[in-house]
Amino acid sequence: MQNLLTAFGRAFSSLLQPRMWLPILAPALLSFLVWILLTVFVLQTLAGWLLDVPPFSWASAFIALWFAKLLAFIGGWAAIFAVAYLMALVLTAVFLLPVLLRRIAARSYSDLALMGKDSFVGSTMNSLVSMLGFVVGWIVTLPLWLIPGVAFLLPFLWLAWLNRRLFSYDVLSLHATEEEWRTLRKKCAWPLFLIGLCFAALAHIPLLGILAPTLAMLTYIHYGLEALRQLRGGAVMVVAQREAENKT
Repeated sequence: MQNLLTAFGRAFSSLLQPRMWLPILAPALLSFLVWILLTVFVLQTLAGWLLDVPPFSWASAFIALWFAKLLAFIGGWAAIFAVAYLMALVLTAVFLLPVLLRRIAARSYSDLALMGKDSFVGSTMNSLVSMLGFVVGWIVTLPLWLIPGVAFLLPFLWLAWLNRRLFSYDVLSLHATEEEWRTLRKKCAWPLFLIGLCFAALAHIPLLGILAPTLAMLTYIHYGLEALRQLRGGAVMVVAQREAENKT
């Protein structure tokens, strides 16, 4: 828990640096613009279409029309929000994360040796698989929306899963070996999901939510690199230094 609180504190302290705001706001503002446009021009049509497909049509036939309309409106809004949020996540993960990861690692985690792989292909594949899993899972679990309360819970859980899946791998791919990554993924499974859940909740707050992808990324960077530092206990850096001394 202490590592989790430390990661949150370090992530928010990064916002105090003026040069961080331009890269942080760029994907957020683009996502916000897409969200506004889709809400104004698409939401009503999308909600009407959802009324004709299960499980919303089932709710209309067997429960009540007003309940079906409510579910359809919530579903349409959630879908539009998911599209805008996915855009912000992709922009953050593909373009912003590599830059800020190197900057933060050089400044605050310079003792960590680079033992992983700087693979654009691997990162891109992780992003594509994560988004595909999110979309498929979101669609497959639509019938569960008929259960009271599930319609409000599922969007948070799927966004939490997506945050964890997308960022936890990318922030460690450059520094951690495959064995270290497997160890951390198992050891830190709950904290990594909890970070995703916190920012999934933040994402649903108007205006402030547009910063959720970037704040999630910063928190995952600090938590992941600190967890790797503790896992190594400085041993990897010592070995690297000794090998360098022997070569000289």
